[in-house]
Amino acid sequence: MKKKLTIALSKGRISDDTGPLLRAAGIEPLEDPKHSRKLIFATSRAEVELVIIRAIDVPTYVQHGAADIGVVGKDVLMEHGGQGLYEMLDLNIARCKLMVAGLEGQTLPQNNLKVATKFVNCARRYFASQGRQVDVIKLYGAMELAPLVKLADCIVDIVSTGGTLRANGLVPLEHIADISTRLVVNKASMKLKHDEIQALLSDLRAAVEQGKQ
Repeated sequence: MKKKLTIALSKGRISDDTGPLLRAAGIEPLEDPKHSRKLIFATSRAEVELVIIRAIDVPTYVQHGAADIGVVGKDVLMEHGGQGLYEMLDLNIARCKLMVAGLEGQTLPQNNLKVATKFVNCARRYFASQGRQVDVIKLYGAMELAPLVKLADCIVDIVSTGGTLRANGLVPLEHIADISTRLVVNKASMKLKHDEIQALLSDLRAAVEQGKQ
């Protein structure tokens, strides 16, 4: 008998982009999460269930074994730190960049830099690797506003097209990391449910490769 697998997903772009890959692996929720208040969904693959949670919580659920597998952006994974997880597969979707951005024409101070971001750990690690002293200010949204009102010298945020930056007079200044959606696995689950997880990984790898063609 196959062991049950729980996959943690978040609503939104990642879930939408992951849908075709999961369907290619024979996994489709029996109810549409977009039109349900449920958080746990049975799927067309009897041994697999989906849990729908906030994107930022996906690594934590997987780390502590509440989910065997998670689908999460590399940015969230970097901020979490990846403890208790294996990063198994780049799903090659929701691609963007984590960048330092600031006002066009501005020269950033080398020290005592004020940085606004929701990626506090990522920002501290990045600037520490350069030996730069920073004061990190945690914000949850409207990051582009911080340099405009002089709350911060710059921001660290996700950049996709750069349209929001340009609309607010900001430009990308420094590249921190390329971001895409990753599949992560709980370390204990990898041992206890090895065959089931490897079978799923094989199906998803094939779907990712098919998507590249």
